[in-house]
Amino acid sequence: MKSLAHRILFLNTFAFTICFAAWMLNGVLVTYLVENQIVDWGPVEIGWLMGIPVLTGSLMRLPVGILSDRYGGKPVFSILLILSAIPMLLLSQMTEFLGFALCSVGFGLTGASFAVGVAYTSVWYPKKQQGTVLGIFGVGNAGAAITTLLAPALLNHLTLNGTDKEAWRILPMIYGVVLAVVALIFFVFAVNKKPENSQRSLRTSLKPLKNIRVWRFGLYYFLVFGCFVAFAQWLVPYFLNVYYLPLVTAGIFASLFSFPSGVIRALGGWLSDKFGARKVMYGVLGASSIISLLLVVPKMDIYSPGKGILASTGGTVSHVSDSLIAIGEKSYVLTQKANGLAEADKTAKILPVKEVWQEPVIREGEQVKKKQLIAKGVTHIFYQANVWGFAVLVILIGSVWGVGKAAVYKHIPDYFPNEVGVVGGMVGVMGGLGGFFCPIVFGYLLEFTGVWSSCWLFMFFLSILSLLWMHQVVLKMKNKDSIEKYHKLEEMPELAGATTFEG
Repeated sequence: MKSLAHRILFLNTFAFTICFAAWMLNGVLVTYLVENQIVDWGPVEIGWLMGIPVLTGSLMRLPVGILSDRYGGKPVFSILLILSAIPMLLLSQMTEFLGFALCSVGFGLTGASFAVGVAYTSVWYPKKQQGTVLGIFGVGNAGAAITTLLAPALLNHLTLNGTDKEAWRILPMIYGVVLAVVALIFFVFAVNKKPENSQRSLRTSLKPLKNIRVWRFGLYYFLVFGCFVAFAQWLVPYFLNVYYLPLVTAGIFASLFSFPSGVIRALGGWLSDKFGARKVMYGVLGASSIISLLLVVPKMDIYSPGKGILASTGGTVSHVSDSLIAIGEKSYVLTQKANGLAEADKTAKILPVKEVWQEPVIREGEQVKKKQLIAKGVTHIFYQANVWGFAVLVILIGSVWGVGKAAVYKHIPDYFPNEVGVVGGMVGVMGGLGGFFCPIVFGYLLEFTGVWSSCWLFMFFLSILSLLWMHQVVLKMKNKDSIEKYHKLEEMPELAGATTFEG
């Protein structure tokens, strides 16, 4: 029985990885088609084509989760894979935006595979192991890295470095065939199993959604999964525009974000089992807040007023130069400009650097008063936002979110053991919607501020909001436990002397 459970876990993880890779295809494919002028689509069309598969997969997670609870994971996952393969194959024949969009709606169903896998995996393992096994299953998120890493290079190879542009159509055909083959493998080797109470009515199944806890978990997942999905695509144009990298290199950097975040999810599940999901979420949300705040700081070259010089006595100015001011018998030495930052952008700098100097604001022969400003200070601050430093922080926050994804789903079987499919589906919907809406928010922030790093400011506020909400709930729970403990001691005074009450 144990070996069978492990086989199902492997099949689920493998199928989910392939589905996630297919789900992220438009981020690379549409960018390639536009960059090579194969299609004439503007930013609006590009945004929709990147978002449509994410939206479809998000909205379908709830009904797919309900179906998984009712019929089991084997038939639902097999059918989902086949239904996704058909529009993926049809995508290779499309030339117009509408056809491309409709096919994107179809293969976007791959994003709902998560709800199937969570429900199907959880029924094979006891509660104490579900954090670990769901974390292992979530490693399938690394499918995003497969697409961002391999798809750009594969497109260049298929099109002979752009000389045969129409050969791009082979790529979705490859993805479609792989989805169909995985569907066949899954159907042959998987064994179906339904959760207890699988024949409940739809109304009964949806009852847990009235619980505010479900929506709080959804907010956490909006951050740790939805923003992960958003950045898996957003980082490609980010690296192109901010660091002037070619598409293939930008894809490699984006995969450095996606791959660790997916793989480390297994560690997040183990940590949640060992230390508790709540403690892990405290660390995840705290780290997300700090790292996103560091990433907010954009590349900058700022001149600001600095420390000036005030006359200590009044008198007539007898000498003025870049290095010295003389007023009567009193001399003032000025800090001179060293031009140390003139070539600053040509060397790698991780931290901000500054240069300060002073410039005279008076002339020879001028009468000055005591405490009058005679030399203004100038501070020049340069922050390179070095691509390697940026990449390290991005990998860190992606990894933190990977741990968080497992911790969120560790909560679900703990609080809703018989409704994992429907609750997991709803939480997955919230997370998937983050992947759809976040790029739109990023676009508006970029347009409003003109700063690419404004997207990280949104991440900071979202992380802080989640952290404060969770902390408020934890305090209420502790207070409730303390009150119950207090009343119990009043009812049993003989225990009062042996027990310490912490209110």
